[in-house]
Amino acid sequence: MNDPALRVALVSTEATEQCGACFARSLPGPVVQQPVLVFLEGELGAGKTTWARGFLRALGITGPVRSPSYTLLEAYACDALTVVHLDLYRLQEPRELEQLGLRDLHTAGHLWLVEWPDRGSGELPMPDLRIRLESGARAHHLAALGVSDLGRQWDQRVAALTSSQI
Repeated sequence: MNDPALRVALVSTEATEQCGACFARSLPGPVVQQPVLVFLEGELGAGKTTWARGFLRALGITGPVRSPSYTLLEAYACDALTVVHLDLYRLQEPRELEQLGLRDLHTAGHLWLVEWPDRGSGELPMPDLRIRLESGARAHHLAALGVSDLGRQWDQRVAALTSSQI
């Protein structure tokens, strides 16, 4: 990852969920006018699904939020936004994505949270925001990098918040 605009130490599962919620509450206004992609990168156990759960809870999702590692895809309707949560860990090769009908979900009003995006390399659209989660001895660490104009705006909105909100 290039030089991220935001770095955060996450000392607990709750802090990781709060961080995801902070990103959800900071969504830029034009997000429903175009498809938005967030790549969640990191090793097993780094907190990708925990972050996604916090994000979805902040948007009003109350049911179970698990990693869709067997189904590959789970969609959540949140007001004018549909969040598509993808876990590509079990993908054998990127062209398997074609079977999921993702082209139909790359439209305005859709936001994708993609775990293990490297497994779909070459078949996924470019992300707006890249979030890298890493495990540490005392805390997990998050680094966020806005890739598109929308992603940079979003990243800056979150970075402007005080550390007490994350």
